[in-house]
Amino acid sequence: MNTKIAISQKPPALLDLETSISRAVDTIHEVAQAGAQLVVFPEAFLPGYPTWIWRLKPGGDMGLGNTIHSQLRNNAVDIENGGLEPICSAAAEHNIVVVIGMNEIDSTYSGSTLFNTVVVISNDGTILNRHRKLMPTNPERMVWGFGDGSGLQVVDTPVGRIGCLICWESYMPLARYALFSQDIDIYVAPTWDSGDTWVASMNHIAREGGCWVLSTATALQGKDIPESFPERDQLFQPDEWINPGGAVVIKPFGGVTAGPLNNEKGVLYADIDIAAVRDARKALDVAGHYNRPDIFHLEIDRRVMPPSRFIDD
Repeated sequence: MNTKIAISQKPPALLDLETSISRAVDTIHEVAQAGAQLVVFPEAFLPGYPTWIWRLKPGGDMGLGNTIHSQLRNNAVDIENGGLEPICSAAAEHNIVVVIGMNEIDSTYSGSTLFNTVVVISNDGTILNRHRKLMPTNPERMVWGFGDGSGLQVVDTPVGRIGCLICWESYMPLARYALFSQDIDIYVAPTWDSGDTWVASMNHIAREGGCWVLSTATALQGKDIPESFPERDQLFQPDEWINPGGAVVIKPFGGVTAGPLNNEKGVLYADIDIAAVRDARKALDVAGHYNRPDIFHLEIDRRVMPPSRFIDD
């Protein structure tokens, strides 16, 4: 039985959380009207991937970087205090599963640290899983803290069992295996990467895990950056493609089913058959008959790692 899925690579309003959430809700409505049962958004969609970090001069642009980061922090998603309620409500209203990336603020402990987070929201509006990126890449470490293993979960949804890794986490073999060993159907890889090498990596994962792989970055041009962005014209050219997007769907055991969608601020649709996962693993099941647990042993600590524990009378 086929399931219609949608992958959106439309740009958010960078550094503007309210408008970015509104755009996400509009997209959820659009794809639900088209019959999609699952919609995937890019890495850090709310309120946009911090692409400026790859353009600031190390040391020389510290003041500008601090100004931009302050705006990002003020527009980050506070999940603990209901920051995703509009998205959850839209998922429930339209009976659709939503996977969406965001800049998440830790309002519980530090009140300041940001995380690169992806959540899976069920079609009833329930947040099924929150995964924080384990290892931010290069200058991303000046923006985001390190997540713990509590989000290395594969969760049941009406469209299949979904697990997520963010961008270059997909190059961490043990993180991938943590998902493969939980009977995964759909591997979602929101990213900022794109191009032939990335698609080749997604093909490898589909073959290795015997699962569907859905991935996308944000299709973004310089002119999509709001005029209010600090020193916008210093960092971006209006007509340049900062990222082509590259939404892609890979079938179990490899092979592009839809996409890549490049240089287009739109939505990629595809029909997927979850039953194909079981067929793909007949020959290669890395968490089953193609594993040697007598030789290899992996222990995954999924406990939440809070920075402090309070003992009160």
